Amino acid sequence: MLAVGLAGATVTMAGDAEAAVARPDFTLLLVNDIYRMGERDGRGGFARLGAIVKAERARGVPLLFCHAGDCFSPSLMSGFDQGAHIVELLNAIGPDVFVPGNHEFDFGLTTYLKRMGEARFPFYAANMRGADGAPIPGMRDTSLHKLGPVTVGIVGLALADTPAKSQSGDLRFLPEVEVLRRETASLRKAGADLVVAVAHTDRPTDTEIMGSHIVEVLLSGHDHDLALAYDGKTVMVESSEEGNFVTAIDFAVKFAGEGAGRTMTWSPSFRIHDSAAVEPDPDVQAIVTRLERELAKELDVPLAVTSVPLDSRTVTVRAEEAAIGNLVADAMRASTGADIAITNGGGIRANKRYPAGTTLTRRDVLSELPFGNTTVLVEITGAQVKRLLENGAAQIGSPSGRFPQVSGLHFAIDRAAPAGGRVSDVTHDGVPLDMARTYRVGSNNFMLAGGDGYGGLADGQVLVGATDGKLVANEVMAYVGRLGTVTTRVEGRITIR
Repeated sequence: MLAVGLAGATVTMAGDAEAAVARPDFTLLLVNDIYRMGERDGRGGFARLGAIVKAERARGVPLLFCHAGDCFSPSLMSGFDQGAHIVELLNAIGPDVFVPGNHEFDFGLTTYLKRMGEARFPFYAANMRGADGAPIPGMRDTSLHKLGPVTVGIVGLALADTPAKSQSGDLRFLPEVEVLRRETASLRKAGADLVVAVAHTDRPTDTEIMGSHIVEVLLSGHDHDLALAYDGKTVMVESSEEGNFVTAIDFAVKFAGEGAGRTMTWSPSFRIHDSAAVEPDPDVQAIVTRLERELAKELDVPLAVTSVPLDSRTVTVRAEEAAIGNLVADAMRASTGADIAITNGGGIRANKRYPAGTTLTRRDVLSELPFGNTTVLVEITGAQVKRLLENGAAQIGSPSGRFPQVSGLHFAIDRAAPAGGRVSDVTHDGVPLDMARTYRVGSNNFMLAGGDGYGGLADGQVLVGATDGKLVANEVMAYVGRLGTVTTRVEGRITIR
């Protein structure tokens, strides 16, 4: 999605058009939500990002390169090293500002702090605090930067909803707008001519920040959109995903008056770098090549052949019964010995199709299940199971990560019914679900912790908790290997009316 409404600002694709842009006073450069270390179809990846950053720095214009979060996970390699390779790559490129996204916490707080300690670039999040309310050692809230004639204030914001989406332990995430308002006022008192929020925030929060005009610039991540907006007072930018596009904002500034009466006016111009138009940086590419060679030794091992097509596209696994969702849920049910298994469609991630006859490898399974989630087992009543299914159906009509993929269940969803009352005709192994009976339900630790609204899993007795379970990806690999030939198909487990 490319947002419009740019109030007369210019937008160009970086390249030949760049020569026509007057030399700006300073530039802000943004990337966000980049997980894959290598390119895909000639676009994206860290080597092409490195080339763009290097070219921007070579212009000689005062520059801040900002990363708005989400990179330690999910990816193939992160399943083995919990994001250490991403830190190595970013160390080679050198962000000036890094704000952690929710995926930076997918492997838990201890791993996050370890990755932060390995980084040679600064982490920012003014709304992120320890359990005691104190700042996180090694993290910054704000900073001031002299960029040409302008003093620019930077404030970082993490996603307030991070605890519901990841494994952030006992960290506290404060309301984004409230914190931003306070920190911006402090930066202006400290001498900032212009304030930039680098934020891993969802689009409704972006819209609220922009409409409030608390800051002059919002550099955002999380939604994976290529989005530019400028209403004459506030700029908002998000740079797509995977380094496919990297956005530069050039600022022309004028001052009038002196001392306390000095005023500043500014205007932005936008340059969108299409990474397909640049050659990969050779130094960063050398790191990527080495890492991919190491990864291939672990991943390119065949497991089974699928005799049926499998579809893991986001629009499928987050909206309807999917054969690959059935396969994952069946593996979880078998692994835990559960009566029922429920997994969130948003946890299936590779977004691709596998034709019948495809040889499935470890790489395929880990591409689909990159988060390092573990299996869990709980005992809950049939009534609680139905409430879980209602949660899964609550956002039917738009692809939602909470959409359930199941094993041991059949049920119907009425899309026209109100949320909370859409699920009917629930059966377990062909028998109507007994609302009073206790069932053993297999799932994953993310959902057990309340991720995607599945906190009801923890309302029953936890038989196998998050620290006791097995890696979901490993259990799926073992299950697929035992099958030899995958025949799992869409069979009417979920009927949508």
